[in-house]
Amino acid sequence: MRCSEACERNKAPILAVLRDWLPSRARVLEVGSGSGQHAVHFCRQWPGLSWQPSDCAAALADLAERIALEGRSGLAPEAALADPLELDVDRQDQWPRERFDAVFSANTTHIMAASSLPRLIGGAAAVLEPAGLLLLYGPFHENGAATAASNAAFDAMLRARDPAMGVRDARDLRVLAQDAGLDPCADLPLPAQNRMLIFRRR
Repeated sequence: MRCSEACERNKAPILAVLRDWLPSRARVLEVGSGSGQHAVHFCRQWPGLSWQPSDCAAALADLAERIALEGRSGLAPEAALADPLELDVDRQDQWPRERFDAVFSANTTHIMAASSLPRLIGGAAAVLEPAGLLLLYGPFHENGAATAASNAAFDAMLRARDPAMGVRDARDLRVLAQDAGLDPCADLPLPAQNRMLIFRRR
């Protein structure tokens, strides 16, 4: 199965943030679940958690394999890990119709094109319950500048691979969120120069 070393390193600190901010029986949509390691780990550690993984069509087979092999046993009591959804953030028709307490996405904003960011944030706002949270994890610039040399190097590497990619500025994401009806409520430092940006639906 596809395996991400970054997921193995960051799953514990991310889980700690989610536990601090979400209700005990949270219903969460994950956008860009990738290898599915976060989904499986969180549902094994968090009783009562309901997790809906998703990804674009090209990544769905790998994600479904992990959910099928690891997501049906060993879960915490009353935790539920759903079959993955196909979700391209640019396609409005693929966003779920149900509502969630939170939308979580890790290390996706620097991979998707900048033109997709308003659709990611707007789509998340549309599926959140009132006062629900959008949580974005990853490296972010601030006010037009890299916050660490490692993030500057990572940004250069991404843009050399594909000019549409790049580490995004948290300031720009805050503006997009507010335009979509989401108010910034936290910006938490996490290991390896990553952050968790948290927004609450009005």
